[in-house]
Amino acid sequence: MKPEKVFRVGSVSASVFVNKVDTENGKREIRNVNLQRRYKDGDEWKSSSSFGLGDIPQAAEVLRLAFAYVAEQEAEVG
Repeated sequence: MKPEKVFRVGSVSASVFVNKVDTENGKREIRNVNLQRRYKDGDEWKSSSSFGLGDIPQAAEVLRLAFAYVAEQEAEVG
């Protein structure tokens, strides 16, 4: 599944995924955010959900951007 939106600051990214669920009132879109840090191990790029002290400000910023995006998308009434 491809993310709807990705926010990246440095090596940290927050990806927004949309899931469609059936409710009593019809279909509804629910968004989830995946937070990860990319790093290079030799010649290979890898991902981690572990963050060091220097990564935390970047993580906070991408989460802030993702929160604003998700809040805006889910506040819209179709």
